[in-house]
Amino acid sequence: MARKTYGNKRMSKKKALPQGEFSAHVDSLTLEGRGVARIDGKATFIGRALPGEDVRFVYREQRRQFDLGDAVVVERASPERIEPGCPHFDHCGGCAMQHLDPGAQVAHKQRALLDQLARIGRVAPDQVLEPLTGPIWGYRRMARLGVRWVRKKGRVLIGFREPASPMIADIDTCRVLDPRVGEKLPAISELIAALKAYRDIPQIEVACGDDHCALAFRHMVPLDQADRARLDAFADEHGFAIFLQPGGPETLAPLMAGERDTYPSYRLEDFDVEIRFSPLDFAQVNAEINRRVVRQALDWLAVEPGDRVLDLFAGLGNFSLPLARRAGAEGRVTAVEVEEAMVERGAQAATDNGIGTTRHVIGNLFEPDPDLGWMRESFDRVLLDPPRAGAEAMIPVIARIKPQRVVYVSCHPGSLARDVGQLVQGHGWRLLAAGVMDMFPHTAHVESMAVLEPGRPRR
Repeated sequence: MARKTYGNKRMSKKKALPQGEFSAHVDSLTLEGRGVARIDGKATFIGRALPGEDVRFVYREQRRQFDLGDAVVVERASPERIEPGCPHFDHCGGCAMQHLDPGAQVAHKQRALLDQLARIGRVAPDQVLEPLTGPIWGYRRMARLGVRWVRKKGRVLIGFREPASPMIADIDTCRVLDPRVGEKLPAISELIAALKAYRDIPQIEVACGDDHCALAFRHMVPLDQADRARLDAFADEHGFAIFLQPGGPETLAPLMAGERDTYPSYRLEDFDVEIRFSPLDFAQVNAEINRRVVRQALDWLAVEPGDRVLDLFAGLGNFSLPLARRAGAEGRVTAVEVEEAMVERGAQAATDNGIGTTRHVIGNLFEPDPDLGWMRESFDRVLLDPPRAGAEAMIPVIARIKPQRVVYVSCHPGSLARDVGQLVQGHGWRLLAAGVMDMFPHTAHVESMAVLEPGRPRR
Protein backbone atom coordinates (compact mmCIF):
# COMPACT_ATOMS: atom_id res chain seq x y z
CA MET A 1 0.00 0.00 0.00
CA ALA A 2 1.34 3.43 -0.91
CA ARG A 3 2.19 5.79 1.94
CA LYS A 4 -0.54 8.40 2.37
CA THR A 5 0.43 11.95 1.34
CA TYR A 6 -1.19 15.35 1.67
CA GLY A 7 -0.53 17.70 -1.22
CA ASN A 8 3.11 17.30 -2.21
CA LYS A 9 4.33 16.55 1.30
CA ARG A 10 4.95 13.00 2.43
CA MET A 11 3.79 12.22 5.96
CA SER A 12 6.66 11.37 8.28
CA LYS A 13 7.15 10.62 11.91
CA LYS A 14 8.13 13.45 14.20
CA LYS A 15 11.89 13.54 14.69
CA ALA A 16 12.91 12.02 18.00
CA LEU A 17 14.46 14.37 20.55
CA PRO A 18 18.11 13.89 21.52
CA GLN A 19 18.20 11.87 24.71
CA GLY A 20 20.30 12.50 27.81
CA GLU A 21 21.86 15.63 29.25
CA PHE A 22 23.81 18.19 27.23
CA SER A 23 26.19 20.98 28.23
CA ALA A 24 25.63 24.65 27.40
CA HIS A 25 26.96 28.08 28.30
CA VAL A 26 24.18 30.64 28.70
CA ASP A 27 24.82 34.04 27.13
CA SER A 28 21.64 36.04 27.77
CA LEU A 29 18.02 35.96 28.89
CA THR A 30 14.92 36.10 26.69
CA LEU A 31 11.96 38.34 27.34
CA GLU A 32 10.17 35.20 28.61
CA GLY A 33 12.91 34.47 31.16
CA ARG A 34 14.69 31.59 29.39
CA GLY A 35 18.45 31.40 29.12
CA VAL A 36 19.86 31.69 25.59
CA ALA A 37 22.66 29.37 24.49
CA ARG A 38 24.16 28.49 21.11
CA ILE A 39 24.44 24.77 20.36
CA ASP A 40 26.28 24.14 17.08
CA GLY A 41 25.28 27.65 16.03
CA LYS A 42 21.56 27.14 16.75
CA ALA A 43 19.72 29.17 19.38
CA THR A 44 18.57 27.05 22.32
CA PHE A 45 16.27 28.56 24.92
CA ILE A 46 16.78 26.89 28.29
CA GLY A 47 14.32 27.23 31.11
CA ARG A 48 15.61 27.89 34.66
CA ALA A 49 19.03 28.99 33.29
CA LEU A 50 20.64 32.42 33.77
CA PRO A 51 23.20 34.46 31.82
CA GLY A 52 26.82 33.48 32.52
CA GLU A 53 25.93 30.00 33.74
CA ASP A 54 27.23 26.65 32.59
CA VAL A 55 24.40 24.15 32.75
CA ARG A 56 23.41 20.62 31.86
CA PHE A 57 20.04 20.56 30.10
CA VAL A 58 17.56 18.23 28.45
CA TYR A 59 15.74 18.93 25.20
CA ARG A 60 11.99 19.56 25.33
CA GLU A 61 11.34 20.53 21.74
CA GLN A 62 13.23 21.09 18.49
CA ARG A 63 12.12 23.47 15.77
CA ARG A 64 13.64 24.64 12.53
CA GLN A 65 14.91 27.96 13.87
CA PHE A 66 15.50 27.16 17.55
CA ASP A 67 15.31 24.50 20.26
CA LEU A 68 13.77 24.46 23.72
CA GLY A 69 15.19 22.82 26.82
CA ASP A 70 15.23 22.86 30.60
CA ALA A 71 18.25 23.06 32.88
CA VAL A 72 18.66 20.03 35.14
CA VAL A 73 22.09 20.78 36.64
CA VAL A 74 23.80 24.13 37.19
CA GLU A 75 27.54 23.51 37.00
CA ARG A 76 28.58 27.16 37.37
CA ALA A 77 25.96 29.46 38.86
CA SER A 78 25.36 33.14 38.23
CA PRO A 79 25.98 35.41 41.25
CA GLU A 80 22.39 36.60 40.73
CA ARG A 81 20.95 33.10 41.21
CA ILE A 82 19.03 32.63 44.46
CA GLU A 83 17.06 29.85 46.07
CA PRO A 84 13.43 30.08 44.88
CA GLY A 85 11.07 31.22 47.62
CA CYS A 86 8.35 28.73 46.66
CA PRO A 87 8.78 24.96 47.05
CA HIS A 88 6.74 24.37 43.89
CA PHE A 89 8.82 26.55 41.56
CA ASP A 90 10.43 23.62 39.69
CA HIS A 91 7.12 22.11 38.57
CA CYS A 92 4.67 25.06 38.52
CA GLY A 93 4.43 27.34 35.51
CA GLY A 94 2.92 30.26 37.39
CA CYS A 95 6.35 31.87 37.86
CA ALA A 96 9.39 31.82 35.57
CA MET A 97 12.06 33.82 37.42
CA GLN A 98 12.08 32.97 41.13
CA HIS A 99 15.66 31.71 40.76
CA LEU A 100 16.78 35.23 39.81
CA ASP A 101 17.40 37.90 42.46
CA PRO A 102 14.35 40.25 42.59
CA GLY A 103 16.47 43.32 41.87
CA ALA A 104 18.03 41.55 38.90
CA GLN A 105 14.56 40.61 37.66
CA VAL A 106 13.58 44.28 37.53
CA ALA A 107 16.87 45.25 35.88
CA HIS A 108 16.30 42.55 33.24
CA LYS A 109 12.81 43.91 32.51
CA GLN A 110 14.12 47.48 32.27
CA ARG A 111 16.82 46.35 29.82
CA ALA A 112 14.24 44.41 27.82
CA LEU A 113 12.04 47.50 27.51
CA LEU A 114 14.90 49.74 26.38
CA ASP A 115 16.11 47.05 23.95
CA GLN A 116 12.65 46.72 22.39
CA LEU A 117 12.33 50.49 22.07
CA ALA A 118 15.72 50.63 20.32
CA ARG A 119 15.28 47.61 18.04
CA ILE A 120 11.60 47.89 17.12
CA GLY A 121 10.83 51.58 17.62
CA ARG A 122 14.34 52.89 16.81
CA VAL A 123 13.98 55.35 19.68
CA ALA A 124 15.44 56.04 23.13
CA PRO A 125 13.69 58.00 25.90
CA ASP A 126 15.06 61.32 27.09
CA GLN A 127 14.67 59.97 30.64
CA VAL A 128 14.60 56.41 31.95
CA LEU A 129 12.07 56.26 34.76
CA GLU A 130 13.00 54.62 38.04
CA PRO A 131 11.27 51.20 38.14
CA LEU A 132 8.14 51.00 40.28
CA THR A 133 8.54 48.10 42.71
CA GLY A 134 6.57 46.77 45.64
CA PRO A 135 5.81 43.52 47.50
CA ILE A 136 7.17 40.42 45.76
CA TRP A 137 4.96 37.89 47.58
CA GLY A 138 1.20 37.73 48.09
CA TYR A 139 0.63 40.48 45.56
CA ARG A 140 -1.60 38.75 43.02
CA ARG A 141 -5.27 39.54 43.54
CA MET A 142 -6.58 38.22 40.19
CA ALA A 143 -5.94 34.73 38.81
CA ARG A 144 -7.49 31.88 36.87
CA LEU A 145 -6.76 28.57 38.59
CA GLY A 146 -7.13 25.25 36.84
CA VAL A 147 -9.07 22.48 38.62
CA ARG A 148 -8.89 18.75 37.95
CA TRP A 149 -9.74 15.55 39.75
CA VAL A 150 -6.76 13.18 39.36
CA ARG A 151 -7.74 9.62 40.03
CA LYS A 152 -4.18 8.34 40.55
CA LYS A 153 -3.63 10.92 43.26
CA GLY A 154 -7.10 10.48 44.69
CA ARG A 155 -7.71 14.21 45.04
CA VAL A 156 -8.45 17.47 43.28
CA LEU A 157 -5.52 19.54 42.01
CA ILE A 158 -5.88 23.32 41.97
CA GLY A 159 -3.33 25.75 40.61
CA PHE A 160 -1.48 26.95 37.54
CA ARG A 161 -0.29 24.73 34.69
CA GLU A 162 3.04 22.98 34.73
CA PRO A 163 5.75 24.66 32.60
CA ALA A 164 5.02 24.13 28.89
CA SER A 165 2.31 21.59 29.75
CA PRO A 166 -1.50 21.43 29.93
CA MET A 167 -1.24 19.51 33.21
CA ILE A 168 -2.14 21.27 36.46
CA ALA A 169 0.77 21.56 38.86
CA ASP A 170 0.46 19.66 42.13
CA ILE A 171 0.77 22.48 44.69
CA ASP A 172 -0.60 23.08 48.17
CA THR A 173 0.18 26.79 48.42
CA CYS A 174 0.93 29.71 46.11
CA ARG A 175 3.17 32.44 47.49
CA VAL A 176 2.40 35.01 44.79
CA LEU A 177 -1.37 34.76 45.23
CA ASP A 178 -3.12 36.89 47.81
CA PRO A 179 -2.62 34.75 50.96
CA ARG A 180 -6.36 34.80 51.63
CA VAL A 181 -6.54 32.37 48.69
CA GLY A 182 -2.95 31.18 48.18
CA GLU A 183 -2.78 29.59 51.64
CA LYS A 184 -6.18 27.90 51.33
CA LEU A 185 -5.69 25.77 48.23
CA PRO A 186 -5.89 22.49 50.21
CA ALA A 187 -9.18 23.59 51.79
CA ILE A 188 -10.61 24.54 48.38
CA SER A 189 -9.41 21.20 46.98
CA GLU A 190 -11.18 19.30 49.78
CA LEU A 191 -14.33 21.36 49.20
CA ILE A 192 -14.49 20.46 45.51
CA ALA A 193 -13.69 16.79 46.20
CA ALA A 194 -16.74 16.69 48.50
CA LEU A 195 -19.09 17.96 45.78
CA LYS A 196 -21.12 15.63 43.61
CA ALA A 197 -19.94 17.70 40.63
CA TYR A 198 -16.26 17.33 41.55
CA ARG A 199 -15.36 16.11 38.05
CA ASP A 200 -17.16 18.98 36.32
CA ILE A 201 -15.46 22.08 37.73
CA PRO A 202 -12.56 22.96 35.38
CA GLN A 203 -11.49 26.33 36.76
CA ILE A 204 -11.88 28.98 39.45
CA GLU A 205 -11.55 32.71 38.88
CA VAL A 206 -9.99 34.52 41.85
CA ALA A 207 -10.67 38.18 42.52
CA CYS A 208 -9.48 39.79 45.76
CA GLY A 209 -10.40 43.29 46.78
CA ASP A 210 -9.32 45.39 49.71
CA ASP A 211 -11.91 43.85 52.04
CA HIS A 212 -12.73 40.37 50.76
CA CYS A 213 -12.04 37.79 48.04
CA ALA A 214 -14.44 36.31 45.51
CA LEU A 215 -14.20 32.85 43.95
CA ALA A 216 -16.10 32.16 40.72
CA PHE A 217 -16.59 28.44 40.05
CA ARG A 218 -16.98 27.41 36.41
CA HIS A 219 -19.17 24.28 36.38
CA MET A 220 -20.15 22.12 33.41
CA VAL A 221 -23.25 20.55 35.00
CA PRO A 222 -25.98 22.09 37.19
CA LEU A 223 -25.19 22.03 40.92
CA ASP A 224 -27.79 20.43 43.14
CA GLN A 225 -28.92 21.89 46.44
CA ALA A 226 -26.49 19.78 48.47
CA ASP A 227 -23.50 21.08 46.50
CA ARG A 228 -24.75 24.65 46.73
CA ALA A 229 -25.15 24.25 50.49
CA ARG A 230 -21.55 22.97 50.80
CA LEU A 231 -20.28 25.97 48.85
CA ASP A 232 -22.31 28.34 50.99
CA ALA A 233 -21.01 26.80 54.22
CA PHE A 234 -17.43 27.07 52.91
CA ALA A 235 -17.96 30.73 52.02
CA ASP A 236 -19.31 31.42 55.48
CA GLU A 237 -16.38 29.64 57.18
CA HIS A 238 -13.62 31.32 55.14
CA GLY A 239 -15.13 34.71 54.35
CA PHE A 240 -15.33 34.28 50.57
CA ALA A 241 -17.94 35.62 48.18
CA ILE A 242 -18.90 32.69 45.95
CA PHE A 243 -20.06 33.06 42.34
CA LEU A 244 -21.17 30.42 39.87
CA GLN A 245 -20.60 30.39 36.12
CA PRO A 246 -22.50 27.60 34.32
CA GLY A 247 -21.85 29.00 30.83
CA GLY A 248 -20.36 32.08 29.20
CA PRO A 249 -19.36 35.26 31.06
CA GLU A 250 -22.96 36.50 30.99
CA THR A 251 -24.04 33.57 33.21
CA LEU A 252 -21.93 34.65 36.18
CA ALA A 253 -24.11 35.09 39.27
CA PRO A 254 -23.69 35.05 43.05
CA LEU A 255 -24.26 31.72 44.77
CA MET A 256 -26.63 33.30 47.25
CA ALA A 257 -28.22 36.72 46.90
CA GLY A 258 -27.18 38.84 49.84
CA GLU A 259 -24.71 41.29 51.25
CA ARG A 260 -21.90 38.74 51.56
CA ASP A 261 -21.91 37.69 47.92
CA THR A 262 -20.89 41.05 46.53
CA TYR A 263 -18.21 42.06 44.09
CA PRO A 264 -14.85 42.94 45.65
CA SER A 265 -13.55 46.49 45.31
CA TYR A 266 -10.33 48.47 45.60
CA ARG A 267 -9.67 52.04 46.62
CA LEU A 268 -7.41 54.67 45.11
CA GLU A 269 -7.10 56.86 48.19
CA ASP A 270 -5.12 59.63 46.45
CA PHE A 271 -8.15 60.35 44.28
CA ASP A 272 -11.03 59.42 46.60
CA VAL A 273 -12.12 56.66 44.20
CA GLU A 274 -13.43 53.15 44.86
CA ILE A 275 -13.91 50.67 42.01
CA ARG A 276 -15.96 47.49 42.30
CA PHE A 277 -15.08 44.62 39.96
CA SER A 278 -16.37 41.22 38.95
CA PRO A 279 -14.22 38.05 39.11
CA LEU A 280 -14.37 38.04 35.28
CA ASP A 281 -13.40 41.69 34.83
CA PHE A 282 -9.97 42.87 33.87
CA ALA A 283 -8.34 44.57 36.85
CA GLN A 284 -4.67 45.18 37.57
CA VAL A 285 -3.42 42.25 39.62
CA ASN A 286 -1.06 44.11 41.93
CA ALA A 287 -2.91 46.57 44.16
CA GLU A 288 0.14 48.43 45.51
CA ILE A 289 1.83 48.82 42.13
CA ASN A 290 -1.46 49.84 40.52
CA ARG A 291 -1.87 52.71 43.00
CA ARG A 292 1.63 53.91 42.18
CA VAL A 293 1.12 53.48 38.44
CA VAL A 294 -2.04 55.60 38.48
CA ARG A 295 -0.29 58.30 40.48
CA GLN A 296 2.77 58.34 38.21
CA ALA A 297 0.67 58.30 35.02
CA LEU A 298 -1.40 61.27 36.12
CA ASP A 299 1.65 63.19 37.31
CA TRP A 300 3.35 62.73 33.94
CA LEU A 301 0.17 63.46 32.02
CA ALA A 302 0.11 66.79 33.91
CA VAL A 303 -3.66 67.16 33.79
CA GLU A 304 -4.87 70.61 34.77
CA PRO A 305 -8.34 71.76 35.87
CA GLY A 306 -10.53 72.22 32.83
CA ASP A 307 -8.57 69.83 30.58
CA ARG A 308 -10.30 67.60 28.04
CA VAL A 309 -8.84 64.13 28.48
CA LEU A 310 -9.22 61.02 26.31
CA ASP A 311 -8.82 57.65 28.08
CA LEU A 312 -8.48 54.80 25.57
CA PHE A 313 -9.09 51.18 26.61
CA ALA A 314 -10.65 52.66 29.75
CA GLY A 315 -12.02 49.46 31.28
CA LEU A 316 -13.69 50.01 34.64
CA GLY A 317 -12.26 53.50 35.07
CA ASN A 318 -8.94 52.73 36.76
CA PHE A 319 -7.49 55.85 35.12
CA SER A 320 -10.54 57.77 33.91
CA LEU A 321 -12.05 58.31 37.37
CA PRO A 322 -8.80 59.69 38.88
CA LEU A 323 -8.38 61.75 35.70
CA ALA A 324 -11.82 63.25 36.29
CA ARG A 325 -10.80 64.24 39.82
CA ARG A 326 -7.70 66.00 38.43
CA ALA A 327 -9.56 67.72 35.58
CA GLY A 328 -12.14 69.07 38.03
CA ALA A 329 -15.70 70.25 37.51
CA GLU A 330 -14.75 72.26 34.40
CA GLY A 331 -12.89 69.37 32.78
CA ARG A 332 -14.14 66.46 30.72
CA VAL A 333 -12.92 62.86 30.47
CA THR A 334 -14.01 60.70 27.53
CA ALA A 335 -13.50 57.04 28.42
CA VAL A 336 -13.53 54.71 25.41
CA GLU A 337 -13.68 50.94 25.82
CA VAL A 338 -14.04 48.08 23.34
CA GLU A 339 -16.40 45.91 25.42
CA GLU A 340 -19.92 47.16 25.97
CA ALA A 341 -20.26 45.48 29.37
CA MET A 342 -17.13 47.27 30.60
CA VAL A 343 -18.47 50.58 29.31
CA GLU A 344 -21.60 50.09 31.39
CA ARG A 345 -19.56 49.08 34.44
CA GLY A 346 -17.27 52.10 34.04
CA ALA A 347 -20.24 54.44 33.82
CA GLN A 348 -21.71 52.87 36.95
CA ALA A 349 -18.40 53.29 38.77
CA ALA A 350 -18.41 56.99 37.91
CA THR A 351 -21.95 57.31 39.29
CA ASP A 352 -21.02 55.38 42.44
CA ASN A 353 -18.15 57.81 43.05
CA GLY A 354 -20.28 60.89 42.43
CA ILE A 355 -18.34 61.80 39.28
CA GLY A 356 -20.41 63.49 36.60
CA THR A 357 -17.70 64.74 34.27
CA THR A 358 -16.92 61.47 32.48
CA ARG A 359 -18.43 60.27 29.23
CA HIS A 360 -18.28 56.50 28.69
CA VAL A 361 -18.53 55.28 25.10
CA ILE A 362 -18.01 52.02 23.26
CA GLY A 363 -15.61 52.06 20.35
CA ASN A 364 -13.67 49.56 18.27
CA LEU A 365 -10.18 50.86 18.96
CA PHE A 366 -8.63 48.21 16.69
CA GLU A 367 -10.65 49.40 13.67
CA PRO A 368 -11.59 52.97 14.59
CA ASP A 369 -14.48 54.66 12.80
CA PRO A 370 -13.52 58.27 11.96
CA ASP A 371 -17.20 59.25 11.79
CA LEU A 372 -17.77 58.68 15.51
CA GLY A 373 -18.41 61.91 17.37
CA TRP A 374 -15.53 61.68 19.84
CA MET A 375 -13.11 60.95 16.99
CA ARG A 376 -13.73 64.41 15.57
CA GLU A 377 -13.11 66.23 18.84
CA SER A 378 -9.92 67.72 20.23
CA PHE A 379 -8.29 66.68 23.51
CA ASP A 380 -5.59 68.20 25.68
CA ARG A 381 -4.29 64.88 27.07
CA VAL A 382 -4.52 61.22 26.05
CA LEU A 383 -3.96 58.12 28.17
CA LEU A 384 -3.75 54.63 26.66
CA ASP A 385 -3.84 51.32 28.51
CA PRO A 386 -4.27 48.71 25.74
CA PRO A 387 -4.03 44.90 25.85
CA ARG A 388 -0.95 43.03 24.60
CA ALA A 389 -1.83 43.77 20.96
CA GLY A 390 -1.20 47.45 21.59
CA ALA A 391 -2.90 50.47 20.04
CA GLU A 392 -1.46 50.57 16.53
CA ALA A 393 -4.71 51.61 14.84
CA MET A 394 -5.11 54.58 17.18
CA ILE A 395 -1.64 56.06 16.56
CA PRO A 396 -2.68 58.06 13.44
CA VAL A 397 -5.74 59.29 15.33
CA ILE A 398 -3.61 60.50 18.25
CA ALA A 399 -1.18 62.15 15.85
CA ARG A 400 -4.07 63.99 14.21
CA ILE A 401 -5.59 65.07 17.55
CA LYS A 402 -2.14 66.28 18.63
CA PRO A 403 -2.73 66.49 22.40
CA GLN A 404 -0.23 68.29 24.58
CA ARG A 405 0.89 65.01 26.12
CA VAL A 406 0.31 61.25 25.90
CA VAL A 407 0.93 58.60 28.55
CA TYR A 408 0.98 55.02 27.27
CA VAL A 409 0.66 52.22 29.85
CA SER A 410 1.66 48.89 28.32
CA CYS A 411 1.64 45.19 29.19
CA HIS A 412 3.91 44.21 26.28
CA PRO A 413 7.12 46.06 25.42
CA GLY A 414 7.10 44.90 21.81
CA SER A 415 3.75 46.48 20.93
CA LEU A 416 4.65 49.57 22.97
CA ALA A 417 7.91 49.98 21.04
CA ARG A 418 6.10 49.58 17.72
CA ASP A 419 3.46 52.21 18.58
CA VAL A 420 5.91 54.66 20.13
CA GLY A 421 8.18 54.24 17.13
CA GLN A 422 5.32 55.20 14.81
CA LEU A 423 4.65 58.39 16.75
CA VAL A 424 8.32 59.33 16.91
CA GLN A 425 9.53 58.20 13.48
CA GLY A 426 6.34 58.77 11.52
CA HIS A 427 4.90 61.87 13.15
CA GLY A 428 7.86 63.66 14.69
CA TRP A 429 6.91 63.13 18.31
CA ARG A 430 9.32 63.04 21.25
CA LEU A 431 9.67 60.21 23.78
CA LEU A 432 10.12 62.08 27.04
CA ALA A 433 10.37 59.14 29.41
CA ALA A 434 9.90 55.39 29.72
CA GLY A 435 10.31 52.79 32.45
CA VAL A 436 8.95 49.56 33.88
CA MET A 437 6.56 48.73 36.70
CA ASP A 438 7.10 45.37 38.40
CA MET A 439 3.43 44.41 38.35
CA PHE A 440 4.20 40.66 38.22
CA PRO A 441 7.30 39.82 40.33
CA HIS A 442 8.88 36.43 39.59
CA THR A 443 7.18 36.23 36.19
CA ALA A 444 8.40 37.32 32.76
CA HIS A 445 5.57 39.85 32.31
CA VAL A 446 6.91 43.34 31.57
CA GLU A 447 4.60 46.26 32.37
CA SER A 448 5.85 49.66 31.31
CA MET A 449 4.97 53.30 30.81
CA ALA A 450 5.97 55.79 28.12
CA VAL A 451 5.42 59.54 28.05
CA LEU A 452 5.28 61.43 24.73
CA GLU A 453 4.50 64.85 23.36
CA PRO A 454 4.35 66.33 19.86
CA GLY A 455 7.70 67.35 18.47
CA ARG A 456 8.81 70.93 19.00
CA PRO A 457 10.15 72.91 16.04
CA ARG A 458 13.91 73.35 16.14
CA ARG A 459 15.26 76.88 16.47
